[in-house]
Amino acid sequence: MRTKIPCSFAVAYIRGGPLAPQLRGVVYFRDVPGGAMVYVNVAGLPPYQPASDDEDPIGPHGFHIHEFGNCNVGDPEEPFKDAGEHFNPTNQPHGNHVGDFPVLFSNNGRAIMSFFTNAFKVSDIVGKSIIIHKNPDDYRTQPAGDAGKRLACGIIRCIPPNIPCY
Repeated sequence: MRTKIPCSFAVAYIRGGPLAPQLRGVVYFRDVPGGAMVYVNVAGLPPYQPASDDEDPIGPHGFHIHEFGNCNVGDPEEPFKDAGEHFNPTNQPHGNHVGDFPVLFSNNGRAIMSFFTNAFKVSDIVGKSIIIHKNPDDYRTQPAGDAGKRLACGIIRCIPPNIPCY
């Protein structure tokens, strides 16, 4: 059995894959009383495009923790499948997974957001990955919200105490 790494501050550097090579950013996680704060700053998101015919809209972009810390591109048409599914250690129905985050709205390609979650502490997610999807998460389709193809990935890594990160 693996032991959790004691960690109260972590980072994931986001890199776009073949479907969005321009996408770059960072996600920080910090323990706070009762949960964690999440801060995301990404650029290079595709602009919003409304749904048409049988196609889903492009954006706002699904944003999740996935179960494995593996950002291997693999199939360029279906990148980052090695990151696994949404992180869901308690087998909750979709919309209430530990890995479910608010969608990212592209503002001229940029999204900056922070939010609180009581679903985890930072030590619980170190070694997992962050995925940004092409489409919005509908928060109801099982098991993963129909958020579409995976545009970008980053592995969540602990930042040791006393290491400057800004």
